[in-house]
Amino acid sequence: MSEYSYTVLFEPAEEGGFVVTCPALPGLVTEGETLEEARMMAQDAIRGYLESLRKDHRPIPVERVPLLEEVHVLLPETA
Repeated sequence: MSEYSYTVLFEPAEEGGFVVTCPALPGLVTEGETLEEARMMAQDAIRGYLESLRKDHRPIPVERVPLLEEVHVLLPETA
């Protein structure tokens, strides 16, 4: 059995809960009502995505470690 690790993004949804995406796996989107449920849904979605790639004899992406950085921007006050 092989183990894979991917970075996922949990974004608060307007209607509540979280929308989950995985930058290394284009098109993968899932959601959950709670952070715990969103994590479980992400694992399930990633597993399905990878199984589909394997079934189609396509390579499984290896994630490049993302560099996350906060950028601050100042805007002048409007009159």
